[in-house]
Amino acid sequence: MSRQLRIRPLREADLAFADSVREIAGWNQTLTDWRRFLSYESEGCFLAEWDGNPAATITTTRYPGGLAWIGMMLVHPDFRRRGIATALMEHAIQFLREIGATCIKLDATPEGEPVYERLGFQAEPGFTLARWVMEKSSVEESIEAIGGGEKFVTPEFDRLHFGDDRSDWLAAVAADARDVIVNRNRAFGMLRAGSRADYLGPVSAISEESGVEMTRRFLDTRLRRTTFWDVPDANETVVELAKEFGFEKVRILTRMWTGEKLIPSDPQLHFGLVDPACG
Repeated sequence: MSRQLRIRPLREADLAFADSVREIAGWNQTLTDWRRFLSYESEGCFLAEWDGNPAATITTTRYPGGLAWIGMMLVHPDFRRRGIATALMEHAIQFLREIGATCIKLDATPEGEPVYERLGFQAEPGFTLARWVMEKSSVEESIEAIGGGEKFVTPEFDRLHFGDDRSDWLAAVAADARDVIVNRNRAFGMLRAGSRADYLGPVSAISEESGVEMTRRFLDTRLRRTTFWDVPDANETVVELAKEFGFEKVRILTRMWTGEKLIPSDPQLHFGLVDPACG
């Protein structure tokens, strides 16, 4: 019997499958996160079907200045080792190039790094990431987002060190956040609900001093559940904060890119990612 691979846009009706594969992988995103990807880039999220059965997912997030991200690359265990992931990656890259992306990034696990290298990706110099986890033994609260950032406006400094304007994306993230703090035009941070733990990030600042102050406001008073926190290794200040507050390093990611030219990010002023799936 012939085997047929079909790639089509991901839709709301597919999210039960998408989230089930996310659960198998042990990732921390929620249905709210899936819906945000769909809402932001409705034609840039894809589902791979194998003989008519849902098999894998991928998302893209494009920012207005040419920077774009690939994430949520998930293949159901029943359909692995069939070339589906490579086909989805090639499809997503082609889509992003056709709509004007000049620099495409992703955050790769050590296992995924050689796969992405074969697709033309290379490591962004000086930008590796670590996930830090702080376990909490107290009874967990509801994981539903409670809001707090409906009027969030992204400060200009974020564009300068992220490399592009992500104000629309961050406004959508803030609207679903558990907690949002903005310190005038010097720093901002968010605490968000995840399926497995709370997630600290994004945290962004105009200076190291402002970043430390903002991060401590969350670490001192607002962490009630087990918390994940993804930070650049190059930001030694935030790494020391993670250790000080009892976080443990559990995984390493490498930021990779492909395209016409690298749009660099400044790890020194990143005190917490939004999500490895979107930067």
